Amino acid sequence: FSCCRDNDFDYLEFRLWIGLWSAFQCLILVATDASFLVKYFTRFTEEGFSSLISFIFIYDAFKKMIKLADHYPINSQFKVDYITHYSCACKPLDPVNSSLLNRTMVLSDYEPVSPSSELDNTTLDWAALTAKECLKYGGQLVGNNCDYVPDITLMSFILFFGTYTCSMALKKFKTSRYFPTTARKLISDFAIILSILIFCGIDALVGVDTPKLIVPSEFKPTSPERGWFIPPFGGNPWWVYLAAAIPALLVTILIFMDQQITAVIVNRKEHKLKKGAGYHLDLFWVAILMIVCSFMGLPWYVAATVISIAHIDSLKMETETSAPGEQPKFLGVREQRVTGVIVFILTGVSVFMAPILKFIPMPVLYGVFLYMGVASLNGVQFMDRLKLLLMPLKHQPDFIYLRHVPLRRVHLFTFLQVVCLALLWILKSTVAAIIFPVMILALVAVRKAMDYLFSQHDLSFLDDVIPEKDKKKKEDEKKKKKKKGSMDSDNDDSDCPYSEKVPSIKIPMDIMEQEPFLSDSKPADREKSPTFLERHTSC
Repeated sequence: FSCCRDNDFDYLEFRLWIGLWSAFQCLILVATDASFLVKYFTRFTEEGFSSLISFIFIYDAFKKMIKLADHYPINSQFKVDYITHYSCACKPLDPVNSSLLNRTMVLSDYEPVSPSSELDNTTLDWAALTAKECLKYGGQLVGNNCDYVPDITLMSFILFFGTYTCSMALKKFKTSRYFPTTARKLISDFAIILSILIFCGIDALVGVDTPKLIVPSEFKPTSPERGWFIPPFGGNPWWVYLAAAIPALLVTILIFMDQQITAVIVNRKEHKLKKGAGYHLDLFWVAILMIVCSFMGLPWYVAATVISIAHIDSLKMETETSAPGEQPKFLGVREQRVTGVIVFILTGVSVFMAPILKFIPMPVLYGVFLYMGVASLNGVQFMDRLKLLLMPLKHQPDFIYLRHVPLRRVHLFTFLQVVCLALLWILKSTVAAIIFPVMILALVAVRKAMDYLFSQHDLSFLDDVIPEKDKKKKEDEKKKKKKKGSMDSDNDDSDCPYSEKVPSIKIPMDIMEQEPFLSDSKPADREKSPTFLERHTSC
């Protein structure tokens, strides 16, 4: 947007061509089966990317609350004994403005007022104006209490942390001892909805004017200056349409990485999914949706990492009955399309639920964002290894990789992962954020370089082993050698087919040379037909 503003480009048209080029590049990736590259996305890359998205959710939740506190500051100097000393009044800015505005009536907040307009001689009552009206009509707020808004910030933080804490507690209610199993499971599944309803009720009972959710009441473009579809030509020079392919390449890298890493996380073997993954088909529909969204000026759709992980967690199945004190066992995930379809239908229907949604306080939604960011970090091996840095050796959990990998190597692997995550975060927050997709791709290269720092034995427990480029060729050569060796052994043994079945018997020569044994036998016995062993001697 800044580039278009500085160069006088039509932003929506330029964005349209970036989306079209990116969709074309995604279709090329689909046609060339480029999704096979996901085999190089190991746990190191997955956890680095998913942790970054989770930290963004957590950071944005606190950032919004701090911004809210700046907008509604707290009077830290307030003293109850001096309550009579606090005041705030609206007064005219100067006599000139006052004489002009004395001929102006107080109108609604949404009706423009012109000081020069001839209305009547009604005198403006400055003391009766609200703070917004006072500033609107050129007045000034005078008093030691004008810069502070009581209670709103404190109440907002109560709603923020209360929603997060209640969501976490209700989510874990499934393992508590109260209520029947069905009731506990139902409460756990609807933990977020119940938390939102509870703290919306608390906000309504207290009555503090906290900021509420703003939902459009009509289904139409936000800006009145544009229509439903973006015209592809006429707003920019012709060469801009070709130059859009360069930023589109960065968008394609980000779309591919975001989509496929999320798909790999969802399709982990730990989730015990039975249905196959559709990496190529998913990317194909992402490309088609990019074309539609680009023409309509809508955000580009891609698989959301945090939301997808939350969706998987909500569909997990566990054993219903277990012995006292025994943890329930994970059975798998309910693989269906009903929940996804209903979620997007309700998202569209929410436009018509504006009269209800406007009562939801924004701090409650920020608490939900905080919960989603923290909940998506649960079960991530990277977070478990971070906790090991602060744990004494005797209190460390019995992780499988701690049995086979030295602890110092585990800490080294964790340190490298933290460094990569910190670099991604710094890059995202600077002017160089335009190359952020390339740095996401660089995680794969960093993981490949770790093969020279860690043994394959250590990486097999801390991460996944990256498949070798010529692995199939080596396996084919090994099979050929094995087959050739078996054929050679068959040829060597073809003259004596019974040599493997009948073992050879070795008799010492000194026993054969003893005369008593030879003299005891009769000549007739010596001329008998050969025995079985004599007929089948070793070659």
